[in-house]
Amino acid sequence: MNGTAHTAIGAATGFIVANTFDTNPMTTLFLVGLGGISGLVPDLDIDGKLRDKITLSHKVITTAAQLIGILMIIYSFYEGTSKEKWIGISIGLGMMAVSAIIKQKHMLTITGIGVIGVGFSQAESWLILFGIYIIIASWVSHRSYTHSILGVLYFGLIAFKLEESLGIDGVYYTCLIGYISHLIVDLKFLPFSKRGIKLFLPVSSKEI
Repeated sequence: MNGTAHTAIGAATGFIVANTFDTNPMTTLFLVGLGGISGLVPDLDIDGKLRDKITLSHKVITTAAQLIGILMIIYSFYEGTSKEKWIGISIGLGMMAVSAIIKQKHMLTITGIGVIGVGFSQAESWLILFGIYIIIASWVSHRSYTHSILGVLYFGLIAFKLEESLGIDGVYYTCLIGYISHLIVDLKFLPFSKRGIKLFLPVSSKEI
């Protein structure tokens, strides 16, 4: 199923949860949006709409790394001592070399690291956990761990910590049900799903 359908189903779960908790209009709108995002999260393991939205631009990362490398070389050459000069120049050249080989698929990993950094700076455990999720999603194959019971349990922990941080009733259920809705409509027995999901990883890699 495509991303638009996953978003719509996730948003619908948010609306249902909002009505269950009898929330005000603003909170209802927030939960609808949160449900839509949660319905897309499992597909962070592929190049999809949500990945494009949260991933830093490849060109921006590459350009920034190259500029920092050049500035470090210049600064080290003019300001550093003999030893510091060569260390600084080496690091600068290293940054430029690494930026040249960074590929688009690595951008999500870099984004995940950034999210973890923000989580630590803001003392928000849900952000740290979500950053770890993003990094894992950037390396696993499609419809594997993000589409498994392990993925559900881990995202449920993120959702629990998010509700705890925001203090808004319904956040946990919206995130969790929205996430699960994605897995349900990706099941193999449904006519619009060409392949199934590996729900029981790592115990079993069979698609269902």
